[in-house]
Amino acid sequence: MEFIAQNMAPIMFASLIFFLLIGYPVAFSLAANGLMFFFIGVLLSPYSGGSINLAWPLLHALPDNFYGSRVMSNDTLLAIPFFTFMGIVLERSGMAEDLLDTIGQLFGPVRGGLAYAVIFVGALLAATTGVVAASVIAMGLISLPIMLRYGYDRRLASGVIAASGTLAQIIPPSLVLIVLADQLGRSVGDMYKGALIPGLILTGIYMLYILLMSIVRPKSMPALPLEARTLGHGVLSLLAALLAAVVVSYAAYRYLAPNHGGNAHILGATIGVIFIYVVAIIDQRLKINLMSRLAQQVIIVLIPPLALIFLVLGTIFLGIATPTEGGAMGAVGALAMAAMKGRLSLDVVKQALASTTRLSSFVLFILIGARVFSLTFYGVNGHIWVEHLLTSLPGGEVGFLIGVNILVFVLAFFLDFFELAFIIVPLLAPAADKLGIDLIWFGVLLGVNMQTSFMHPPFGFALFYLRSVAARVPYLDRLTGKQIAPVTTGQIYWGAVPFVCIQVIMIGLTIAFPQMVMHYKGAVVDPATIDIKVPEMPSLSPLGTPPAGGSTAPAAPGAQDLSQPPSFDEKPPAKPAAPATDLSQPPSFN
Repeated sequence: MEFIAQNMAPIMFASLIFFLLIGYPVAFSLAANGLMFFFIGVLLSPYSGGSINLAWPLLHALPDNFYGSRVMSNDTLLAIPFFTFMGIVLERSGMAEDLLDTIGQLFGPVRGGLAYAVIFVGALLAATTGVVAASVIAMGLISLPIMLRYGYDRRLASGVIAASGTLAQIIPPSLVLIVLADQLGRSVGDMYKGALIPGLILTGIYMLYILLMSIVRPKSMPALPLEARTLGHGVLSLLAALLAAVVVSYAAYRYLAPNHGGNAHILGATIGVIFIYVVAIIDQRLKINLMSRLAQQVIIVLIPPLALIFLVLGTIFLGIATPTEGGAMGAVGALAMAAMKGRLSLDVVKQALASTTRLSSFVLFILIGARVFSLTFYGVNGHIWVEHLLTSLPGGEVGFLIGVNILVFVLAFFLDFFELAFIIVPLLAPAADKLGIDLIWFGVLLGVNMQTSFMHPPFGFALFYLRSVAARVPYLDRLTGKQIAPVTTGQIYWGAVPFVCIQVIMIGLTIAFPQMVMHYKGAVVDPATIDIKVPEMPSLSPLGTPPAGGSTAPAAPGAQDLSQPPSFDEKPPAKPAAPATDLSQPPSFN
């Protein structure tokens, strides 16, 4: 009994893993373990030697945990339903279809152009939706048949689509970054700033991999044939339009700079973008043909989602809006974009609300279960056990980061990123903080690692999403009339392996180059360059020195000479005696 009482924390953690592995729902596994071990802990408390601090009145803290600032009154978590609603409305609005078609035409003449287009659109969808399922399903439905039609390798096509969809995990406004910031007690805005550069670098590494594969295996990703390029040529026209936008932006900046100061560059860029967008629409509607069809389509399709990204992320990074307010503006912007495309209907809103409610309830119940579990786990000093276990790893800070990332990588085979964030992160954060690790850097590192949970064969959710929309049986292509072979589950899994390796490389780069994340703190100030000047005050002079100007006031009689050091051997000068009173005369009162 004493052994069980003194090792309650590891037994409790192992019990939770067991319940999760046998398929019990996560929220109820957490809550049931917490309550069961609370009961056991109270009974075994006398045998624990002081390592168990549980008593029945402690259960009164649960209502405060549920309705306090950690769950029901948590303003940060409000951003989750807003961003989820925004992503689902954008998916229903057909934005992904328009983007993939247009960017595919833009990159079409290049070998591997469709793969580049999928990665580029995946990054754009990640920056607008923040929902992995929406990105993977949309690109799987739209781009996978096109890639198979023109002879792309099935493994490569499947891996590119699944990996590009998971960019929504790390590129803001990611839902997992919101949860990580909440669990680490840090600002969501700082987490977004820290994750932006690693997300963009990961996107670039994906494209570099496609470039290498196009050189090593050129037949695995052919360029689009000429008859498939329906928008024709027009890259030079697009470049000329972008140059015109830059000129207008610079002119607007010079005009606005005297009155708007630091905001002039933002306002100037906004004016330039609006100008080129209006010109493209007028050119298309009136058929002036000032631009090529390709340039018109790229500008008209790209600018609305880019404007939405600025509306959400730009206002957060500039400090104009909180992440919750940015999510609310993004939801309104998504509704406006769907209305402009004529695809906003009551059914779309109902589906978006239903999906948002389902996901938000899922997150909330996991968080409530996590609060029950943590109440008991902290009561049996589980946090101290985890802290001692992790801080004693060899290698100091680097050893801790490597060990923690291996742990999260292995657990990601079995747990979803929400489950990892609510169960594992609260246990890791105190140890990281004690080692002096910046928690924003630590959170972004975990976010990149949790991204692999979507790509792990055989339990990766991105692979499941793609499997649900990929062809299972042979089918006739609607354009060519040829029979297309199906995509097997093995091809989807093997296609994901290179991108999982790339994500692991990205984890190593984030550890090796922390400044990719630490830039969120702004420019570092060198204390040696700080020059503090104290203004001179002529009316004051140092003690014992004559005032500036050389003039010296006459000393009062009997005053001590302060210009000389004091002597403790000399007797003080005698005071003059008072005049004697003549007592032979009567007193005078006048």
